[in-house]
Formats: sequence, C-alpha cells, structure tokens
Amino acid sequence: MTELIHCDSDALAPIDTQQLLQPVSDDSPIKILILYGSLRTRSFSRLLAQECARLLSFFGAEVRIYNPSGLPLPDDCEDTHPKVSELRELAQWCDGMVWCSPERHGAMTGIMKAQIDWIPLSIGAVRPTQGKTLALMQVSGGSQSFNAVNQMRILGRWMRMFTIPNQSSVAKAWLEFDDNDRMKSSAYYNRVVDVIEELVKFTLLLRNKNDILVDRYSERVESAEALRKRVSERS
Repeated sequence: MTELIHCDSDALAPIDTQQLLQPVSDDSPIKILILYGSLRTRSFSRLLAQECARLLSFFGAEVRIYNPSGLPLPDDCEDTHPKVSELRELAQWCDGMVWCSPERHGAMTGIMKAQIDWIPLSIGAVRPTQGKTLALMQVSGGSQSFNAVNQMRILGRWMRMFTIPNQSSVAKAWLEFDDNDRMKSSAYYNRVVDVIEELVKFTLLLRNKNDILVDRYSERVESAEALRKRVSERS
C-alpha cells in the first residue's frame, strides 16, 4: 500500500462504499423550497416559481414558496426578524431548493441576493444548505442570457449545495405567460420540466446521505487535532 506521508491517520479512513451505495428506504415526499427574485405585481420570476411548484407537486414533492416581500436588507436588522426567521426555518426544513431570479443589469436582482445572504453557512451546529440540492432558473425581459444563473451557480457552490447540471433561462418572459398567468407550451416550458425532473431525481438519490457525502477529511483533521489537544490538557 502506498504510504501517504502527509495524511493524518486519525482522520483518514477508507470510503464506506456499502453505506454510500446502500438504497435509502424512505418513501416520504421530498421537501423543496422555492425562492424568486422580484416584488412586481406581475412578477415573471414568481409566475415561473409557481409553475415549478406545480411540477414538483406532480412529481410528489412537498413545496414551499417563500415570499420575499418585507424581508429587510442583510444586516439591517437582527436575525430574529420574522421574515428572516421564516426564511431560515424553511432553509433548514427543505431537502433542496429552486432559485429563480430575473436578470437585472446583467445580474441577479438584489432581492434574490438578499435572500441568499440571509441564509448563513451555519446556524449553531447546523449547516442549513450543505448537502442539499439546488436548481437554477432565470427570466429575462430581452434576449436569452445566462448571467443570473451563472452567478447563482457560484453561490450554490459556496453554500455547499449540490447544484444540478441542468438550468433554465426564459427569454422575453412577458411573451411566455398567458392571461391566466400560466406558462405557455414552448421549448422554454419543456426545459423547465427538464430541470424540475432532474432536481427531483438528484434529490431522491442524495437525501439521507448528506452525512457521508459532505464528510470532509480536512474537517476530520481539525476534529482529531482538537480531540488530541483536549486529551493532552487533561493528562
């Protein structure tokens, strides 16, 4: 066996393939949180979020859509604000998320970013986003663009989420919804179905395996060192 001279023997162990590949016997509905990034009366990101919710319900998921109206700017109030508490509780509740933002000035909206910024990397000992799945969508008023979804993909990785490969960008969104605020049949709608279907599949595969999938050697090294330090202090 090759000698790994820089590895901590207390933290390094073979990967438990049996645990990793063991099927999960859990037939409860997956839980998906949807965030959207506009407060307009007729918000196309909200309408797209609602279409996603319908599809998720069809696939058997339990869905919550967070309404960002009334959410303060990050750090402009205590994190005990009701809208902040609601958002953080939903982030802990869900197995995965859908983020749907308009593109404004070539980027996601401030409303979208504020929601993400209010979700911390950790709440006490709990990491509310780590190991959860994420699907990304955007709507544009003009030609098709991927600026917002590309930005959100970076954030999803930073939040330690499993961001699925597929994504959706709906161009000229004002043409894609009918008078009943339902999305019309189109290639854009088909892509939305693709994304939601893929999100459900990934979430089913990954849920209840977060502990082993996000278990990191570097963090085990820190834990082992902390344990050795405590033992040394007691002796």
